[in-house]
Amino acid sequence: MNASSFTDNSAADAPQRALPLAGIRVIELSHMVMGPTCGMILGDLGAEVIKVEPPRGDGTRRLLGTGAGFFRTFNRNKKSVALDLDSEAGLAALHELVDTADVFVENFKPGRMASLGLDYASLRERNPKLIYVSHKGFLNGPYEHRLALDEVVQMMAGLAYMTGPVGRPLRAGSSVNDIMGGMFGAIGVLAALHERHASGRGKEVQSALFENCVLLSAQHMQQYAATGVAPAPMPERISAWAVYDVFTLAGDEQMFIAATGDGQWRALCGILGRADLLADPRLATNNDRVLARSWLLQTLGETLREFDGAALVPLFERDHIPFASIVKPEELFDDPHLNDSGGLARLTLDDGSETAMPLLPISIDGERLQPRQPIAKIGEHTADVLRELGYDDARIASLTSGSNQTPREAA
Repeated sequence: MNASSFTDNSAADAPQRALPLAGIRVIELSHMVMGPTCGMILGDLGAEVIKVEPPRGDGTRRLLGTGAGFFRTFNRNKKSVALDLDSEAGLAALHELVDTADVFVENFKPGRMASLGLDYASLRERNPKLIYVSHKGFLNGPYEHRLALDEVVQMMAGLAYMTGPVGRPLRAGSSVNDIMGGMFGAIGVLAALHERHASGRGKEVQSALFENCVLLSAQHMQQYAATGVAPAPMPERISAWAVYDVFTLAGDEQMFIAATGDGQWRALCGILGRADLLADPRLATNNDRVLARSWLLQTLGETLREFDGAALVPLFERDHIPFASIVKPEELFDDPHLNDSGGLARLTLDDGSETAMPLLPISIDGERLQPRQPIAKIGEHTADVLRELGYDDARIASLTSGSNQTPREAA
């Protein structure tokens, strides 16, 4: 299936309801994944998100390879304002824009915001109600001035060690920490907005890649604390369940299959016609089966080689056996659950083309949070937003052309 052709389940023609963050204005000065994820979540929840980009646009728009999907994935439901922050006039316009905001989102390297007068201490003086969320590599401490990437913190926080085989640490196959870091930034914003109802004042929120990844590794830390045995990486570990692995079926199809309880074990043996395994006293309990795992998985694998995946699916669903075919990302455009449930929605891109885009994995009163506007072109909303600040067309033209280097007087 082509990525731009799919069933439209977005209910675009349905009556529009008020969204939870309607009336909240967010100014986003961020790029890549972490900060944009935070802005996207707030935008999907109904906030007005104004993304401030350089005149050439966020550099993420032009990435190739693994970065080619970043901008379109994490920048829906946002307006675009193009400002040259290296000019006094552009920076002054941004300061005035922040004066109107409820939330400011940033994810630039340490010291960059302070050099522009956009640090929390400076903006709080101008707008005491502002909630300032900074997406960092590290929270305050000895590492805070280091630059971080998803790979960096996965190596530092044990996730890469736990993912790859011994001696070959591997990062997870997606930007898990960047995305989760943006999620935690958004959670902090929601908490600060709630507190502001009572206090009338904003807060500074910080979310960081390293600490995020440490949370992902916490279960392994506590496994060691509880047992005194260092946890083994995923490919080397002893599973808590005997049947919990990827098997090769007929036609070389692969499928993950699990049997985590005695009922599932009995059902699996019944489906596979392996009554002999049920009668084997060496396999009476799950722990027995774990001890016999080396030969048990081999014999199950030989049997499963004779089965077609399509035939097993309804049987596994009927008997509540956990299973999953091995799916490539490009195959998700055709996933029947995503399409029938409305988990993919039509999103218009900045070049006018369309694509199917996964929505946030939540529903509110049974409804999914939809794209409400196309991916913005570079600077598409600059004139409209600046007019709201009192700029006339001549000043807007001079500002957007980069010819005006004089700070604007406070409105």
